[in-house]
Parts: sequence; structure tokens; C-alpha cells
Amino acid sequence: MDKLLFKKKLVEICMKAQDRVVEHAKQRMDEAQESANEYGQPQDRYDSYRTQMLSKRDMFAKQYCKAVEERNVLDRIDLDEENEQVSFGSVVVTNDQKLFISISLGKIIVDGEEYFAISPLVPFFKSLEGLKKGDSFEFNGKQRKIEDHF
Repeated sequence: MDKLLFKKKLVEICMKAQDRVVEHAKQRMDEAQESANEYGQPQDRYDSYRTQMLSKRDMFAKQYCKAVEERNVLDRIDLDEENEQVSFGSVVVTNDQKLFISISLGKIIVDGEEYFAISPLVPFFKSLEGLKKGDSFEFNGKQRKIEDHF
């Protein structure tokens, strides 16, 4: 398969996964708000159920905002050019794992192969950044080699 077509497929899978995260956070936020609304005003000053539900709603609202931001990050990946060096949007194949530098989604299965979507903010990426196919690097005392990159 063409490398750019594969990268597009990988991005689509990540977008669908992130859309599920966004939807889940929105659902939970709405449920907490609905629960607080149904309960009504506190019965006395020691009645904290409504306050707890509103706090829960705020927590899910923050998760929702973060999930939407990360979904927007996926939209910024350039799908028309292969990267010359390891950078944001790169697919990197090392001698022991396959990575997609995008957002932290963890393990993703594409065509039966396991890839790990990682953020460019994690320390592992910092040891890869700017390298090219054939370059070696060390992380946590383990030597690795970049076998392919696009």
C-alpha cells in the first residue's frame, strides 16, 4: 500500500477513536447536568448531591474540551507529503515497534498491525525527533534503529 494512503487510513482510525472519546465525555457531562437539574435545589446546607453532580459535570467538561482540542490536532496532520525527518505526523517503524506521532491514543490496529499513537510531548518522541530512516537512537538504555519512516 502507498505510504501516504496508509497514513490517511491511520489518521482516519485515530479520528474515529478520538470522536468516541469526545462523544463519551459529552454524554457523561450531559448526564451529570441532567442529574443535577432533576434533583433541584439543595434541601439544606448539608445536602451536597447537586454540588457533587455539578462538580462532576465540570470535570467531564474539561475532559470534553481536551478531547476536542486533541481531535483538532489530528486535523493539522499533513497527509500530502512524506516527512523527511521524524516529526509531528510521522509514521515511524523501529526494530521493535511501530509508532504514529500524533496524539496519545495508545495502541491502534491497522490492517492487523499494531501501532502506537504517541504525542510529540512524550520523552520517547524527544529521543526520535529529527532522525531519519537508518538512524539509531537510545531510550531507557535500549538501542533502537529506525527501519522506515514516512
